[in-house]
Amino acid sequence: MTDTRRRVKVYTLNEDRQWDDRGTGHVSSCYVERLKGMSLLVRAESDGSLLLESKINPNTAYQKQQDTLIVWSEAENYDLALSFQEKAGCDEIWEKICQVQGKDPSVDITQDLVDESEEERFDDMSSPGLELPSCELSRLEEIAELVASSLPSPLRREKLALALENEGYIKKLLEIFHVCEDLENTEGLHHLYEIIKGIFLLNRTALFEVMFSEECIMDVIGCLEYDPSLSQSRKHREFLTKTAKFKEVIPISDPELKQKIHQTYRVQYIQDMVLPTPSVFEENMLSTLHSFIFFNKVEIVGMLQEDEKFLTDLFAQLTDEATDEEKRQELVNFLKEFCAFSQTLQPQNRDAFFKTLSNMGILPALEVILGMDDAQVRSAATDIFSYLVEYNPSMVREFVMQEAQQNDDDILLINLIIEHMICDTDPELGGAVLLMGLLRTLVDPENMLATANKTEKTEFLGFFYKHCMHVLTAPLLANTTEDKPSKDDFQTAQLLALILELLTFCVEHHTYHIKNYIINKDILRRVLVLMASKHAFLALCALRFKRKIIGLKDEFYNRYIMKSFLFEPVVKAFLNNGSRYNLMNSAIIEMFEFIRVEDIKSLTAHVIENYWKALEDVDYVQTFKGLKLRFEQQRERQDNPKLDSMRSILRNHRYRRDARTLEDEEEMWFNTDEDDMEDGEAVVPPSDKTKNDEDIMDPISKFMERKKLKESEEKEVLLKTNLSGRQSPSFKLSFSSGTKSNLTSQSSASNLPGSPGSPGSPGSPGSPGSVSKSTSQMAAITTKGGLVGLVDYPDDDEDDDEDEDKEETLPLSKKAKLESS
Repeated sequence: MTDTRRRVKVYTLNEDRQWDDRGTGHVSSCYVERLKGMSLLVRAESDGSLLLESKINPNTAYQKQQDTLIVWSEAENYDLALSFQEKAGCDEIWEKICQVQGKDPSVDITQDLVDESEEERFDDMSSPGLELPSCELSRLEEIAELVASSLPSPLRREKLALALENEGYIKKLLEIFHVCEDLENTEGLHHLYEIIKGIFLLNRTALFEVMFSEECIMDVIGCLEYDPSLSQSRKHREFLTKTAKFKEVIPISDPELKQKIHQTYRVQYIQDMVLPTPSVFEENMLSTLHSFIFFNKVEIVGMLQEDEKFLTDLFAQLTDEATDEEKRQELVNFLKEFCAFSQTLQPQNRDAFFKTLSNMGILPALEVILGMDDAQVRSAATDIFSYLVEYNPSMVREFVMQEAQQNDDDILLINLIIEHMICDTDPELGGAVLLMGLLRTLVDPENMLATANKTEKTEFLGFFYKHCMHVLTAPLLANTTEDKPSKDDFQTAQLLALILELLTFCVEHHTYHIKNYIINKDILRRVLVLMASKHAFLALCALRFKRKIIGLKDEFYNRYIMKSFLFEPVVKAFLNNGSRYNLMNSAIIEMFEFIRVEDIKSLTAHVIENYWKALEDVDYVQTFKGLKLRFEQQRERQDNPKLDSMRSILRNHRYRRDARTLEDEEEMWFNTDEDDMEDGEAVVPPSDKTKNDEDIMDPISKFMERKKLKESEEKEVLLKTNLSGRQSPSFKLSFSSGTKSNLTSQSSASNLPGSPGSPGSPGSPGSPGSVSKSTSQMAAITTKGGLVGLVDYPDDDEDDDEDEDKEETLPLSKKAKLESS
C-alpha cells in the first residue's frame, strides 16, 4: 500500500508570482554524497523519476503553513513548496529540517536571517527602516518590483509596511493614480494595480485604516480596476456609486455609524468582487482583511444596539398598521440582516444583543408580522424567529405562555407558526420543514430548564397540549374521518408526514401528556387510516408512529390498542401488500417480531385470538408461528399450573447453579429456551426425564400431535407453479365478533409492480431469490405459500424438515427465513 503520509505535490513560483505544479510524488530525506549533506528528495509516483533534489541548507528559512505546506527559497527568485497529502507526513519532514538546522520543531519558520543579496538591497538591515523610491510617475515600475520582491520574506514585508506607514506613501500613490487616469497612462495604471494589490497582501491593519478611509477607499478601488491580465478595465466605482443604493429604512442620526456601514459594505465588496481569489499559499495573507470586516460588523451591531431611539422607531413602524407593505418589507429585511450580523458576536455580546431585542418587544412584533398577508414579509419574519429559537428557546416559551393569558388561541405566536407550516405553498414544503424543526426545538424537554420553584417542562407542555396541539393535529383529523384519507395528493401527504414525525417525537419524549391526548382523542386510530394512503412514505410514517407506541411497552397504550382493535389496519395493509418484498412488508413483520421477542403477553394474545386466520399462512418467516407458540404456552401455563411447576423443578434439576426462587427459574426456562430453539418447534421435555414424568408430559405430547396433524393437512395444498413467490390467500375472513368488521385479502397477481414475478423482484427469474428452470425440475416444490427470501439459512428447521415434511428433501425447498430481532 502506498505511503500517503509522504505523498506530496511539488510547486515552484514563476515570474508572474503564480505557483506552478511540477508533479506528484513521494518525499524522503537522506544524505546525498554529491551535495555533501542531508537533502529532500521527491520521486514521481508515476515513473519514479526525480522531481526534486534539494539540500537542507543550515541557513535557509523554511516556513510551515496550514499544517501541510513547507515553503522555502532556493535562490533570490526561485521559491519552492511541498504540499503534503497528510499532516503527519508534513510534521515528519519538518522535524528532519529542524533537526539539521538545530531548531525546535514547534516553530513555524526556521530562520529570521536574510541572504547577502537582500543585505545589498536593503543596505544595513540593522537600520530602523527602509528607504522607498521617491513617489513619482517615472518610478512606478521600480516601486512595483520592490513590493513584489518583498512579499516572500516576513522581514522584508515588515520593513516595507513600516516605510509605507511612516511616509504617508499610500496617499501619494493615489495622487499619481489620478494623474495616470487623466493622462490615460495604461502602463502606469497597471503598475499601480500591482502595487495596491501587494499592499493588501502585506496584511497590516494600520495600512487598511488608511486605504479604507473615506477619502481614499474609492481611489483604492479605482486602482484595482486596472488588472493587467484583463483586456478591459472593470467598472467597480460606477457600480458602487450609481447602481448600489444605500437604503436607510430608519434615519441614522449618528454620522460615525453611517460612515462605518458604508465602509463595511465597500470593503466587503473589495474582498468578494475586486481582489482575485488568493491561491492556497496566500490564504493567510488576507486574514487581517477578514478581521477588519468582522470587527466592523461587531461595532455596527453594538452602535445600533445602543441607539434606543433607532430601535424604538424600528419596532413602532414594524407593528404600525399604517405602514405600507413596501416599507414594512424593508424594515423586516433590515431586522433579519441585523440578526444575521449578530451571529458574528462573542457569546456574552450575543446575550446582550438578544436581551435588548427582547426588551424592545421583538416577539410581539413578530406576532403582528406573521399575521399579515405579505408572503415575503412572513418569510423574513420566520427567519428572524429561527434565530431567536436557536439562541434561546426558553425565552420564546416564556413569552407564548404569558401571552396565552391575554389572547385567544388563534393569535398565539406558536399557533401562527403552526398555521404557516400547514399553509406552506412551496411544493417541496421547504418552509414547513424549517418550521417543524423550530417546533421540535420548542417542545424538546432536553433544552427545558428545571429550577427549584418551577419546572419549565411541566408548565410548557401543559400549555402546549391545551392551547396548541389541536391546531397541529387539525389537518390529520380532518383528513381521516373515513376509512381512507379524504385527500391523498403528494403535498398533503408530505404535510401529514411532517406532523406524524413531530407526534412520534412527542410519544418518545412527553410521556403522560401525549398519552392522555392520544387515548382521549383516539389519535392512533385516526393515524392508522393513513395506512391506506397510496403514498408509501406516509403509510410507513403512520406505522412508525404505532411502532413507537408499542416500543414503550405501556399497558395503558396496549389496552387502548386492544379495545379499539387497532391491529386491524396494519394486518389489512400487510395482506394488501401481498407477496411484495418491500419496506412495508419488513416494517410490519418487525413490529410483530418485537412483540414476540419482548413477550408482550397482552398483545400476543390479542393478535392470535383476532388475526391468526389472516396470518397463519405466512410461513416465509417464523414470526407469526412464533407468536402462536407464545400464545399456546401462555394458555397452557394458565390452564395447568401443576405442569408449570413441574417444568420448573425439572429445569432446576438439570441446570441449577445457585439457589433461585421457583418463579425465577420458570421465567428463565420459558424466556431463554424458547428464544434459543428453532422457531416453530414445540416444547420438548428434557431427554433424561423419569417415568414419573410421563403423566406430566402428556399435554405436551398431545399438543405436538395436534400440531403435526394440522401441518400435514396443510401440506396437501401444493404450489402448482415453479418458485415464483407466495400467492396471497384469496379469502374473506370473519374475525371475532368484537372486531365487527371483515378483512378481505386481495389476491396478488404476479404481474403487479414489485411482485415476485416482476423483473428484479426477489422471486423473479435472474434475481437472487429465484431458481433456474433446470433446477426447478429436479424436485417438486411443496413449500406452501413460500415467499423466497433474499437470504437462505441452511441450518434452519433441519429437525422440522426431517420429522414433519418428508417431501422437502432438497436444500432448495427449505423455507427461507426473514427474521427481525
